[in-house]
Amino acid sequence: MAAPVYLYTGPEAGERNDAVQSVKDSMKKKFGVVEEYKYYAAETPVAEFMTVLQSESLFASASCVVVCNAEIIKKKEDIEMITGWIASVQSDSSALVLVSDSISIDSKIEKAVPSSNKKIFWEMFEERKLPWLYDFFRKNGYSIAEEAAESVLEMIENNTEALKRECSRFFICFPKGKEITQEDVDAVLSHNREESAFSLFDSMAGYTSEPGERFEKALDILQKIRLSKENSSVMIIAGLTSCFRRLFVWHRLQSSGLTDDFNLKINGFTSKKSKSQYSRASRVWSSGQTAAILALLSSADMSIRSGGSFLEDVQLQKLLYEITIKKGASCSLYEISQD
Repeated sequence: MAAPVYLYTGPEAGERNDAVQSVKDSMKKKFGVVEEYKYYAAETPVAEFMTVLQSESLFASASCVVVCNAEIIKKKEDIEMITGWIASVQSDSSALVLVSDSISIDSKIEKAVPSSNKKIFWEMFEERKLPWLYDFFRKNGYSIAEEAAESVLEMIENNTEALKRECSRFFICFPKGKEITQEDVDAVLSHNREESAFSLFDSMAGYTSEPGERFEKALDILQKIRLSKENSSVMIIAGLTSCFRRLFVWHRLQSSGLTDDFNLKINGFTSKKSKSQYSRASRVWSSGQTAAILALLSSADMSIRSGGSFLEDVQLQKLLYEITIKKGASCSLYEISQD
């Protein structure tokens, strides 16, 4: 029996989430009632979700534990705890699903996962995007003009999960049978776009703007995120950390001359959008500055976790100042503009 552990990585969140749901559906078909748990490695100690896996459920015959941001799991004792469970588990009534936006996680954990239970979900190739979008609108009873479709793809993260979520707004605003136009895209998406750590990173990577201008825009996006449902400081930092880790990989590939399509693809840079984004970001922050920013993010994460929520917003604003204005250098004095 293959160990009931699964590893789904890569940036294509839609198909990746479908795979996670498939694991849950298979367990429900076999065991009936299944208790479902979802954790974020940036927020939950490994020991906590491992305890759930090792404990017998009182109310269901099976349990499924999904752990996001699995690439964050780096501590030796945490890795040993996970691999030890994988090696010793005798029943398939408890399943562990490890999920990551990155292409890979710790090699020891990867080796412990059966090859049949792991898959990398790549971003859609450029030639697949427009057909997928046209088909999505058609299945829901709509059509979309070519110019409007291209605008949608430019505005939304390159994964089917984000596309489904954002494009579903049109189905609420307009009657079935309508063709979505460029004006509709401007009205629905441009003014109602949800901000995230990834759009925050993108705004800070706009090398054509002055640092002060990028900082002000970053503060505005941060405020919108903090007022949204996905407002966790830890998750904002985790998202930014993921972006800057990718930027560090981009710098490494550039310095090694490994910028052909194959090497870019296997390192997660598959779309024109991601290549353009990290090319722009590399003009803003050097490899050394990127490493310094990653250290700042790690420090801010520990500080917020240990200090509670009292000064979270100030710490986040200071972090953005150090990233955009100081380019990774820490500052001892930070003042928030009152203008």
